[in-house]
Amino acid sequence: MGKWRRTVQIIVLSAVVIIGGYAIGMTLFASDEGAPPKVGGQPPSFALADLEGNVHQLSDYEGQALVINFWGTFCPPCVKEMPEFERQYEKWKDEGLTILAINLSEDTLTVNNFVRRFELNYPILRDMSRKTERKYGLRSYPTTFFVKPDGTIMEIKVGGMTEQEIDERISRLLQH
Repeated sequence: MGKWRRTVQIIVLSAVVIIGGYAIGMTLFASDEGAPPKVGGQPPSFALADLEGNVHQLSDYEGQALVINFWGTFCPPCVKEMPEFERQYEKWKDEGLTILAINLSEDTLTVNNFVRRFELNYPILRDMSRKTERKYGLRSYPTTFFVKPDGTIMEIKVGGMTEQEIDERISRLLQH
């Protein structure tokens, strides 16, 4: 009886050491790939279609001040701030600002009706697979990334903003 007990103890202890070593190794040597973006870091790349089917890649906007806004028509703060983003886009677009609004997999009719209703002129992109949403580590909507012309994230704002808050952030983004 004692001999079998000792053998089982050695097997269990060996398994614990192996599993623990593996877990520690994975933690120490894990890369940041797949981690959500952070202030000062680079936003994850994407290739998403707009409402006309044209594909927009993050790399297309290299060297530009960029606002990436994740939104949905089901989200009251999103609905409130989309026209505010439109006014800010009209104000700042000649200074080099680009706004990309990424819709979170809603149907085409809903998104088109929303865009027409609010007369939005900045690119509305579709994340139908929600891969981009996952790459950006979204937890709630709206979430907005302010990206400097050098390609680094200046700020990540989770939740709705007033038009004044959007204006202040864009002014800092463009360094006015």
